[in-house]
Amino acid sequence: MAPLRIVHTESSLGWGGQEMRILSEAQGLIRRGHDVKLLCPPQARIHSEAANWGVPVVGLAIERKRPRCLRALLGWLRANRCDVVNTHSSTDSWLVSLALAILGHPMPVVRTRHISAPVPRGMLSRWLYMRAASRVVTTGEALKQQMVRYNGFSESRIDSVPTGIDAGRFRPGERKASRARFGLPEDKVLVGIVATLRSWKGHAFLIEAMTKLPEHIELVIVGDGPQREALEQLIARLGLRGRVRMQGQQADVLPWFRALDIFALPSFANEGVPQALAQAMLVELPCVTTPVGGIPELAEHERTALLVAPRDPVALAAAIERLAGNEGLRRELGEAARKRCVEGYSYERMLDRMEAIYRNVAGNH
Repeated sequence: MAPLRIVHTESSLGWGGQEMRILSEAQGLIRRGHDVKLLCPPQARIHSEAANWGVPVVGLAIERKRPRCLRALLGWLRANRCDVVNTHSSTDSWLVSLALAILGHPMPVVRTRHISAPVPRGMLSRWLYMRAASRVVTTGEALKQQMVRYNGFSESRIDSVPTGIDAGRFRPGERKASRARFGLPEDKVLVGIVATLRSWKGHAFLIEAMTKLPEHIELVIVGDGPQREALEQLIARLGLRGRVRMQGQQADVLPWFRALDIFALPSFANEGVPQALAQAMLVELPCVTTPVGGIPELAEHERTALLVAPRDPVALAAAIERLAGNEGLRRELGEAARKRCVEGYSYERMLDRMEAIYRNVAGNH
């Protein structure tokens, strides 16, 4: 079959699982011979990261819902043909949909929805998702069902395609070597979180949970983001500087996962199926998390993880302490978690499904 010309658009200036999903999917389809490009604001983090993934990127001022941003996109789409445009955030989805309406709909749109925050109800949202877009893709079944139930969108127009993780790369490794590499203590139980420092990821509740845990349990925070200063102040206020390590953004998170004993992700909003949780599970880490968004698709309580109520540092601390004191449970949950992810969250399966969706909408346009 002929290669496809696929264009991704992303208006967000931030960095997290959504941006990584775009780049990992684009990288995989480029390897399969497709022509894939990314349009994003030149100042966006994803713009500077794209080269590391081998993804061609075009800097366009599409970060705001403004006439000048619409004109920039219109100019590019007039001059460059493709088979399908995949939009990812609200702003670029509106800009693309309006630009293509002005141009007479020369190419189809796939709208990917990455987070579980409800889509606003009303005629405008219905037009954007059910008329302007040929297909909607969500990163988890819970997000799809939310759109069907809350917004009344047609289930047959929405596909759930979870982000696939390379299980050949994300696998258990040598904990002692990883700790030595990063200067982490060998004699402590290390709990870790790998996530952008956003309020809804629940870092503050995890830090508060540390005050209820014994001294031999320490916390490693990998990631950066808008909450950094607030979290550093919280750590200082609670007297936890000696037990919480803020490691910042890391280009390669795999050795950090391998250095941990327990992974925690106490999110309280917006989650699809978090990539970091899947990565931790593939490394056979026992995980403590919450039943938010698409997380329960991965994390089944007492089977593949321990689930606790959101915003509950007491329950969070209790689950962590339970795992810290039970090596057999840690091993059992870790092995079951990896099995679940290998079977349901394959990278190649994600590529197969997205490739099929793109071919379908391009062929039917």
